[in-house]
Amino acid sequence: MTSKPPAESRAKPLKRPTQARAKVTVQAIFDTYVRIWQRDGWDKLTTRAIALEAGVAVGTLYDYFPSKHALHSGYVRYCIETLLEAIELQAVQPTGLTWQARLSKLVRILSGVEGNQSWFHPDMLELESLVAEQKHQQRAYEELLGIWRRVLDAADDLPATPSTATVEALHLAVWGGRRYALLVQLDAPRMQRWAEQMERFCQLAISDSVAAGAQTPLR
Repeated sequence: MTSKPPAESRAKPLKRPTQARAKVTVQAIFDTYVRIWQRDGWDKLTTRAIALEAGVAVGTLYDYFPSKHALHSGYVRYCIETLLEAIELQAVQPTGLTWQARLSKLVRILSGVEGNQSWFHPDMLELESLVAEQKHQQRAYEELLGIWRRVLDAADDLPATPSTATVEALHLAVWGGRRYALLVQLDAPRMQRWAEQMERFCQLAISDSVAAGAQTPLR
């Protein structure tokens, strides 16, 4: 008889897919997870139902996610990685963009009004305490702050480096604002207006920081 994982490990994914076939399988699991969650709600969602609808063996799902809490934890991680990849591709790697254009891409993607992003839902905030330890929160915070640094480092037309304090304040304003908007469930037009205001706010803050001669390194 196969023993179950210890209780404290059942809220964590067991492994990450590395081969192409495994990645396709996990993507199908994530897609099905979101579909069932949207349709039936968290309380009615089960790993067995996900495996059945995704067309994978229950044992295969358990190889990666020993519980629905572990699946949710893995999905949140996937969402963050997808977000970072989108910013890297659209705001860091392109050449010839002005710093304003890079910043606009960054803010719009982070605020959730641009791009084919992963599915975010208010329930995610309620489930955080069940799946995320403080160290996981800190890791995500540093990664999201780091993408601001990468975007601004790629802006070779910035005459000076914005201060560390300015960059972190903008990160908190945009990401914290998105989380709060998620909590109160702002509709799409209000989210669009908020994102436009955040773009202007961030551009002004960086312009002021640069104009003041802030030379504090971002790292």
